[in-house]
Amino acid sequence: MMKPNSGRFLWLALTLLPLVSLSFLLAVSPQDFWWLLQVGRETLQTGSVPLTDTISWSQAGRPIIYQQWLAGVIFYSGYQLGGITVVFLVRGLAIAFTYALLWSLLARASTPILATVLTVVLGFSTANNWSVRSQLLAYPLFAISVAVLYAWQSGGKKQLWLLPLAALLWVNLHGSFILLFVLLASALLFGDGDKKFLFWVSAATLLATLINPYGVKIWSYLTFMLQSPSDHLFAFEWAPPQNAGWQMNIFFAWLLVFAPLVAFAKNKLTKLEWLWFLGFGWLALSGLRYVIWFHFLLAIFSAKLLAGFFKATPPQKTFPAINLALGIFLLFLPLIFLTGFREKWMGSSIPVYETAITPLRATGWLIQHPEHCATLWADYAFGGYLAFAFPTCKPWMDSRFNAYPPEQWEAYVRVTNAEGWQNFFDENRIQNLFLSSAAQPKLLQAVSQSSDWLQIYKDDDAVFFTRQEEP
Repeated sequence: MMKPNSGRFLWLALTLLPLVSLSFLLAVSPQDFWWLLQVGRETLQTGSVPLTDTISWSQAGRPIIYQQWLAGVIFYSGYQLGGITVVFLVRGLAIAFTYALLWSLLARASTPILATVLTVVLGFSTANNWSVRSQLLAYPLFAISVAVLYAWQSGGKKQLWLLPLAALLWVNLHGSFILLFVLLASALLFGDGDKKFLFWVSAATLLATLINPYGVKIWSYLTFMLQSPSDHLFAFEWAPPQNAGWQMNIFFAWLLVFAPLVAFAKNKLTKLEWLWFLGFGWLALSGLRYVIWFHFLLAIFSAKLLAGFFKATPPQKTFPAINLALGIFLLFLPLIFLTGFREKWMGSSIPVYETAITPLRATGWLIQHPEHCATLWADYAFGGYLAFAFPTCKPWMDSRFNAYPPEQWEAYVRVTNAEGWQNFFDENRIQNLFLSSAAQPKLLQAVSQSSDWLQIYKDDDAVFFTRQEEP
């Protein structure tokens, strides 16, 4: 590990200032947050992870695996402790730890200034993956695993025992725990450290994954997730990445620049780094959900290669006490952007939730009119919010992609596009509709023009209809 250095600490603080501030300013997206919060609440209230679907009425009682139950418990505990403010704080801490550890790897491979520049660019270009969801809590574990294996490359072995602990947490947080074994297998094949010792640590790490509510079945669930047709057909994050939007522009530009950088750099990547580059690069180009993991590694490799273009600067006179004080101040400064505090000086100009797909007002109305929950068909994101805000009001489906067969998602898409919607509602005896103005304009228009449906509520984001007569 690097020796304490006040100058480095100040550069680290300067790095984290914009990144943590940004994490506090990003609104909560409802799709993978509210139902996860409900899983955490049910787990704590009952003392066990739910084994059947209790969120929708179309799949009620169907067996389900919530592999990410621990993330739900963590987020719900924070929400219970201090509302959404503490949830935002948890996200900020996860981002701070992840990018601080990445910065330390970049700084070790290059210089603190270069590490700061690269980490800030990395942070802003990957911030679209900072949604409050279970994957967020896996980022620190990935960074720890990479750091431990780099230390092992250099002869360090004590840190390796962090890997079984990381696996124990990771397997209960997110399905990406398989990436830990991708890192380990690569190191066993092409690493330079003590491979015999690493083998036994890898075995202990594998055994640690069995400490979960489902035991060895967690591995078959992982196989199901990787092959889930509902995810692959309807969840955009499983599709190959496209060069659309400024963040993906940065990613593809970085990838293109990497080729000449490798060709002309004095420093060279090791065999292990090349295997990580090829393996995680292939994953990233095959699915959007893998881009951030590869981007983390790409930044580390880039720092190592770029370091050869900069001459070492002689030590300069520093002021440790000032550096330390200023660094601590910069680390705490982002708190002024934390919801619950920022409203005092910024007002409500920055939304806490993605309001167009988080039906706050409409759900408040529904709570006062629970009779309209009967056989409810809702926008899938609205259903995700109902899972927590009004759990006794169960929609036809919600935002858990793999909880529903592809046939159900196909029906949802057709109805949302106003194709055969009336027949579908009749066949399924749907009595109430909870529609999104932003996501379902075609269906909204069609239902509005039908004499079979009566509009009973409307705001800027949502509209309720109830059936005039029984089908």
